[in-house]
Amino acid sequence: MAIRKIRIEGDPILNKISKDVTAMTGRNRELIDDMLDTMYEANGVGLAAPQVGILKRIVVIDVSENGDEPMVLINPVIVEQDGTQTGEEGCLSVPGKHGTVTRADHVICRALDENMKEREIEGTGLLARAIQHELDHLEGVIYTSKVEGEIKDNVEEEE
Repeated sequence: MAIRKIRIEGDPILNKISKDVTAMTGRNRELIDDMLDTMYEANGVGLAAPQVGILKRIVVIDVSENGDEPMVLINPVIVEQDGTQTGEEGCLSVPGKHGTVTRADHVICRALDENMKEREIEGTGLLARAIQHELDHLEGVIYTSKVEGEIKDNVEEEE
């Protein structure tokens, strides 16, 4: 397992559409493990394969408070969404920035897991936001194109 370099906004790979995964190979398993390590190292809640330079439809998400509930979504598709939520979003590929984005508050996502078994994930709140944000990456879309108002600099509060 290794920490991979996260591609930053402006890198053309972030604007490309990812390809479906047709089989679970050793390389794909290694990619998933590396994506999880990279996401945790960067204190993120989600990471899509294009963010580490690989145009495959693979996403990892963990919105649990203690990092013990990672989800692997392969070839994910949102099959249902409703409601709205508006909130602040950031992205590991846009470091030091955040902005206000409106997304669906409830989604149902169909995907394959790391064993290529179909699963359905239902999410609300932060999980719904993370699913939509990461699936956008698979389509070459960065959240900054959806920001309402201006993109702001993150300001760390001194203790």
